[in-house]
Amino acid sequence: MTISESGSAEATDRGVQIERVFAAPRDAVWRAWTEAEHFRRWYGPSGFTVLACDIDLRVGGHHRFELQSPDGHSYSTGGVFLEIAPPERFVMTEAPVDDTRQPMTGPGSFSTVVTVVLEDLGSGGTRLTLSQTGWPDPSMAGGATFGWGQALEKLAGQLSAS
Repeated sequence: MTISESGSAEATDRGVQIERVFAAPRDAVWRAWTEAEHFRRWYGPSGFTVLACDIDLRVGGHHRFELQSPDGHSYSTGGVFLEIAPPERFVMTEAPVDDTRQPMTGPGSFSTVVTVVLEDLGSGGTRLTLSQTGWPDPSMAGGATFGWGQALEKLAGQLSAS
Protein backbone atom coordinates (compact mmCIF):
# COMPACT_ATOMS: atom_id res chain seq x y z
CA MET A 1 0.00 0.00 0.00
CA THR A 2 1.28 3.46 -0.86
CA ILE A 3 0.45 6.39 1.40
CA SER A 4 -0.72 9.44 -0.52
CA GLU A 5 -1.06 12.88 0.97
CA SER A 6 -4.54 14.16 1.58
CA GLY A 7 -6.29 16.40 4.02
CA SER A 8 -9.19 18.50 5.14
CA ALA A 9 -9.44 21.78 7.01
CA GLU A 10 -12.26 23.85 8.40
CA ALA A 11 -12.91 26.72 10.74
CA THR A 12 -15.77 25.95 13.10
CA ASP A 13 -17.33 27.67 16.09
CA ARG A 14 -14.79 25.65 18.12
CA GLY A 15 -11.84 26.97 16.10
CA VAL A 16 -9.53 25.29 13.62
CA GLN A 17 -9.88 21.59 12.77
CA ILE A 18 -7.38 20.09 10.30
CA GLU A 19 -6.61 16.53 9.30
CA ARG A 20 -3.81 15.72 6.89
CA VAL A 21 -1.98 12.57 5.85
CA PHE A 22 1.75 12.82 5.16
CA ALA A 23 3.77 10.28 3.21
CA ALA A 24 6.41 10.26 5.95
CA PRO A 25 7.08 8.25 9.12
CA ARG A 26 5.60 9.55 12.36
CA ASP A 27 9.04 10.12 13.93
CA ALA A 28 9.99 12.45 11.06
CA VAL A 29 6.75 14.42 11.42
CA TRP A 30 7.26 14.61 15.21
CA ARG A 31 10.79 16.02 14.75
CA ALA A 32 9.50 18.54 12.20
CA TRP A 33 7.11 19.89 14.85
CA THR A 34 9.28 19.67 17.95
CA GLU A 35 12.86 20.48 16.89
CA ALA A 36 13.51 24.15 16.13
CA GLU A 37 15.94 23.49 13.25
CA HIS A 38 13.21 21.54 11.44
CA PHE A 39 10.22 23.66 12.52
CA ARG A 40 11.68 26.91 11.22
CA ARG A 41 11.94 25.44 7.70
CA TRP A 42 8.19 25.09 7.21
CA TYR A 43 6.22 27.09 9.78
CA GLY A 44 4.06 29.99 8.64
CA PRO A 45 1.99 30.83 5.59
CA SER A 46 3.51 30.97 2.11
CA GLY A 47 6.03 33.79 1.74
CA PHE A 48 6.59 34.18 5.48
CA THR A 49 10.05 33.73 6.99
CA VAL A 50 10.76 32.41 10.49
CA LEU A 51 13.05 34.93 12.20
CA ALA A 52 13.17 33.18 15.58
CA CYS A 53 12.10 29.77 16.81
CA ASP A 54 12.58 28.60 20.38
CA ILE A 55 11.12 25.28 21.55
CA ASP A 56 11.59 24.01 25.12
CA LEU A 57 9.79 20.68 24.68
CA ARG A 58 8.73 19.73 28.19
CA VAL A 59 5.53 20.19 30.17
CA GLY A 60 5.71 23.80 31.36
CA GLY A 61 8.35 24.62 28.73
CA HIS A 62 7.88 27.70 26.58
CA HIS A 63 7.90 28.17 22.84
CA ARG A 64 8.20 31.35 20.79
CA PHE A 65 7.92 31.83 17.05
CA GLU A 66 8.62 35.10 15.24
CA LEU A 67 7.48 35.39 11.64
CA GLN A 68 8.11 38.06 9.06
CA SER A 69 5.53 38.64 6.35
CA PRO A 70 6.49 39.33 2.72
CA ASP A 71 5.80 43.04 3.35
CA GLY A 72 8.25 43.12 6.29
CA HIS A 73 5.90 43.05 9.29
CA SER A 74 6.93 40.84 12.23
CA TYR A 75 4.55 38.73 14.28
CA SER A 76 5.47 36.85 17.45
CA THR A 77 3.51 34.12 19.18
CA GLY A 78 4.40 32.01 22.14
CA GLY A 79 3.04 29.83 24.85
CA VAL A 80 3.55 26.89 27.13
CA PHE A 81 3.50 23.14 26.53
CA LEU A 82 0.65 21.61 28.57
CA GLU A 83 0.98 17.94 27.54
CA ILE A 84 3.66 15.95 25.72
CA ALA A 85 3.43 12.27 24.73
CA PRO A 86 6.19 11.58 22.16
CA PRO A 87 5.78 10.83 19.32
CA GLU A 88 1.98 10.84 19.43
CA ARG A 89 0.65 14.09 20.86
CA PHE A 90 1.36 17.49 22.32
CA VAL A 91 -0.82 20.33 23.55
CA MET A 92 0.36 23.93 23.87
CA THR A 93 -1.04 27.37 24.41
CA GLU A 94 -0.39 30.01 21.77
CA ALA A 95 -0.92 33.76 21.97
CA PRO A 96 0.56 36.94 20.56
CA VAL A 97 3.61 37.82 22.69
CA ASP A 98 5.78 40.86 23.23
CA ASP A 99 9.57 41.02 23.04
CA THR A 100 9.90 39.61 26.56
CA ARG A 101 7.92 36.47 25.56
CA GLN A 102 5.04 37.57 27.76
CA PRO A 103 1.49 37.25 26.42
CA MET A 104 0.06 40.55 25.36
CA THR A 105 -2.56 41.92 27.72
CA GLY A 106 -5.38 44.39 27.48
CA PRO A 107 -8.24 44.79 25.05
CA GLY A 108 -8.12 42.34 22.18
CA SER A 109 -5.67 39.95 23.82
CA PHE A 110 -6.41 36.24 23.61
CA SER A 111 -4.86 32.81 23.90
CA THR A 112 -5.57 29.63 21.97
CA VAL A 113 -4.88 25.97 22.67
CA VAL A 114 -3.22 23.93 19.91
CA THR A 115 -3.47 20.13 20.00
CA VAL A 116 -1.43 18.05 17.55
CA VAL A 117 -2.00 14.29 17.30
CA LEU A 118 0.15 12.07 15.06
CA GLU A 119 -1.13 8.63 14.12
CA ASP A 120 1.23 6.06 12.60
CA LEU A 121 -0.52 4.63 9.55
CA GLY A 122 2.18 2.08 8.77
CA SER A 123 3.84 1.88 5.37
CA GLY A 124 5.60 5.19 6.08
CA GLY A 125 2.48 7.32 6.51
CA THR A 126 1.30 9.61 9.30
CA ARG A 127 -2.11 11.17 9.94
CA LEU A 128 -1.88 14.58 11.59
CA THR A 129 -4.91 15.95 13.40
CA LEU A 130 -4.61 19.57 14.53
CA SER A 131 -7.11 21.60 16.48
CA GLN A 132 -6.76 25.17 17.71
CA THR A 133 -9.48 26.43 20.02
CA GLY A 134 -10.08 29.70 21.82
CA TRP A 135 -10.26 32.14 18.92
CA PRO A 136 -12.17 35.31 19.85
CA ASP A 137 -14.13 35.28 16.60
CA PRO A 138 -14.79 32.97 13.65
CA SER A 139 -12.98 35.19 11.12
CA MET A 140 -9.73 34.80 13.07
CA ALA A 141 -10.22 31.02 13.10
CA GLY A 142 -10.80 31.17 9.34
CA GLY A 143 -7.56 33.08 8.83
CA ALA A 144 -5.69 30.59 11.01
CA THR A 145 -7.15 27.68 9.05
CA PHE A 146 -5.87 29.23 5.82
CA GLY A 147 -2.42 29.90 7.35
CA TRP A 148 -2.12 26.40 8.80
CA GLY A 149 -3.08 24.94 5.42
CA GLN A 150 -0.25 26.80 3.71
CA ALA A 151 2.23 25.89 6.46
CA LEU A 152 1.29 22.21 6.28
CA GLU A 153 1.79 22.29 2.52
CA LYS A 154 5.32 23.60 3.18
CA LEU A 155 5.79 20.83 5.76
CA ALA A 156 4.79 18.22 3.18
CA GLY A 157 7.48 19.59 0.89
CA GLN A 158 10.09 19.47 3.63
CA LEU A 159 9.19 15.90 4.55
CA SER A 160 9.36 14.71 0.94
CA ALA A 161 12.78 16.39 0.51
CA SER A 162 14.19 14.57 3.55
